[in-house]
Order: sequence, then C-alpha cells, then structure tokens
Amino acid sequence: MNKKTVKDVDVKGKKVLVRCDFNVPLKDGKITDNTRITSALPTIEYLRSKGAKVILCSHLGRPKGEVKEEYSLKPVADELTDLLDTDVKFASDVTGESAKNVTSSLEDGDVALLENVRFDPREEQNDDTLAMELASLSDGIYVNDAFGAAHRAHSSTEGVAHHVDEAVSGLLMQKEIQFLNGTLENPEKPFIAILGGAKVSDKIGVIENLLDKVDGILIGGGMAYTFLKAKGYEIGDSLCEEDKIGEAQAIMKKAAKAGVKIVLPEDTVVAPKEPEPEEELDKKAKQKAFISFLETAPDKVVDSDKIPEGWQGCDIGPKTARTFANELQDKRTILWNGPLGICEVEKFSIGTQRVAESIAATNSISIVGGGDSVAAIKKLHLEDNFSHISTGGGASLELLEGKELPGLACLTDKEEKCKITNQKKDERKTELEK
Repeated sequence: MNKKTVKDVDVKGKKVLVRCDFNVPLKDGKITDNTRITSALPTIEYLRSKGAKVILCSHLGRPKGEVKEEYSLKPVADELTDLLDTDVKFASDVTGESAKNVTSSLEDGDVALLENVRFDPREEQNDDTLAMELASLSDGIYVNDAFGAAHRAHSSTEGVAHHVDEAVSGLLMQKEIQFLNGTLENPEKPFIAILGGAKVSDKIGVIENLLDKVDGILIGGGMAYTFLKAKGYEIGDSLCEEDKIGEAQAIMKKAAKAGVKIVLPEDTVVAPKEPEPEEELDKKAKQKAFISFLETAPDKVVDSDKIPEGWQGCDIGPKTARTFANELQDKRTILWNGPLGICEVEKFSIGTQRVAESIAATNSISIVGGGDSVAAIKKLHLEDNFSHISTGGGASLELLEGKELPGLACLTDKEEKCKITNQKKDERKTELEK
C-alpha cells in the first residue's frame, strides 16, 4: 500500500480528525457487539500516545439525513470512555456549535466523538461544504480508519481528504489493505477461496478476479443453487437467479480452462417452501416471516442434484462439510467470504460453523469477511485461530473484485508532501466564513 499511514505524520499537539466505523449493533440502546469499536483502539491509542487531540467521527445505521435518537453515537462515546479509561467528550452535532466547542477545548491526548455524520443530509451526497466543515475542526490532519465504509464516497470518507494537509490511513485500514491486497497480489500457494451468501450477482466480480489467483473455489450458500441449476441439476424451489445461469456456466468453463477446481455442494439440507403470505408485506416483514417459518419447518438432507419440488436448500449437508474440510487441509492460504446456509436459523447455520472449525484447524493464512461468517467464528470462540477477520463487508468484496476504494484512493501517497497549499487553505477559510 503506497499510502501514508498515521505513523508517517507528526501529530503532537494537533487536532486530528479520525473517521472510524462505529456502525455497531444496538438493542434497547445497548451495544451488543463492540468489535468495530475495539478494532479502532490501536489507532486511537497510538494518536493519544503521540500527544494528538483526537476527534472521532462515524456513521451509525441509516437515518437518511435526519436526527433520530435510536441512531445516536452517545452509547459509543460511553463505550469508548470505558475502553480507553478516559472521558470521551461527546458533541451533540456533527459540525455545529457543540462540535466546535468540544473540539476547541481538547488538550493533548484528549478524545472527542462527533454525533452521527449521517444525521447531516450532506454526508451521503459527498457535499463539499460538509467536507470543509469537518476539515476545519482539525489542524489539517485526517485519518481514515473506517475500512468498512471505504467503498463509499461520502463527505467524511472521501471529500474531507481534499481539504487537509495530510490524509492518511489508520492502523486498522493499513492492516485490512495489507492482508486483502497482499493475499490477492502475492498469496502463498496453494490458495483456495470459499464463497457463500445468497446471490451469485454479489460475487461474480469476485470470482472472475480470483480465477487467475486461486487453485480452487468452494461455493455454498444460496448462490450455489444457481451454479447447480447451471449444471442441469434439479434444485426444487431453492433460491436461483435465472438471469445469472449463463454467467455461472461461463465461470465454470473459464475455471476449467484455467485449471481452477470449483467445488459445489454434494448434499443439501432442505426445508419445505414457505407458503405465500395472505397479505402484502414489505421487504423487512417478508424476511421476518420467512425466518419464523423456517425455525419450525421440518428439514432433511438430500443430494444436491435431486432437490424435490416444493423444497428449498437451506444449508450445505454433512457430506459437503467433510468434502470442504478435506479440500482445505493442504492449503497455505484460505479466503472465506459469506455464509454457507441461512444462519439466522440455528439449524441451518451448522454448515457455516463446520467450515469455520475446519479452517481454524489448519495452519493456513486464513482471512475471513462477511457478517455471518464472522458471527460463526465468534460464536465458536475461534477468533484467535484466524489470521485476519475483516471489519468490512461491502468494502472487502469491492477490494476482492479489484475495484478502487474511494476512501483509500483519496489518501496521501507516500511521495506526496501535502494535500493542499497555503493558498487553498485561505480559500477554504474564506468559503467557510461566507
């Protein structure tokens, strides 16, 4: 990664704006998983140790430009206060009077957190005025440590970088890029990927980018049924993207030509197709009803090429789990993204858990991303058995596809001395004063 990091700049006595990813799950105002907060601690603690005045900002949820109490970052400020054992000052707005007062009063080593940046409708529009206002809270240093939001070109993830002297990566961002980019550019062989999730369309770009890098790809989850149908198999009422069957066939041909082994499920845990709802439901209600049905529905294991009509695939079967485990044993690098079953239902999360255990039992370089995959690892307390657990879902996928991430591309290259000239600083100040 040819970008400056937080260790390449002098931060002593300076206000440093740090974009974090504190998009944590909440229930009744309480944080249920603080992983994304603890992942940001190395950068925060490094800055404090160097005498910086640390200003944190992040989004939480999708408030759509409105102030909504349930998406306030106040619980995150309280959590950080406990974790850092220091009073984390909380600004009740993003760049308004509270933010200005809180940040201007910081002493060396102090930490402040701004309110949810998405409470400002300009954030997701990558509005330049908001970017300038955020930059003005700092002393010209911006640190992007929000890998999970690096694929978004928003004011706090991309725009602000154009209005500071130095825009650098945080330690978490650096670690994510080193593991993911390093794996793609120079993996230890043999290298195998495990891909799951619901849709082939979400992973086509990833598969195509991996074909000249991996020795094999294991495919599970809902996306597997599109591949199985592409081979002419009976998949019953399993999830299938009919318009992607041709692309699935083309991928399998490319893989065969490149000598890349694609392994599909041999057996599948199935459940009956859920009945049509009696009333019109929105997307969220449909998903809730679907999960509720599956929790009490009967299930059985069948061969993946003979799924009966009226039944749908919900997880890889035990034979497939053993096959996947055998495929992993001699690999030096393993990349896993996406669940292999419907993990919201306990009985259909077994395949994902078995694969997590199989990877953990190897001596491979193991990299995992995707919420359900990570959740399975945590449930089994296997975090220490993986080389790297990525904090980014969409960002990981786009990087694996070979796409440029806006939140990374905007950062200062190592050979660059600064991002803006004194003249531009004056122009920015004049613009803010208007």
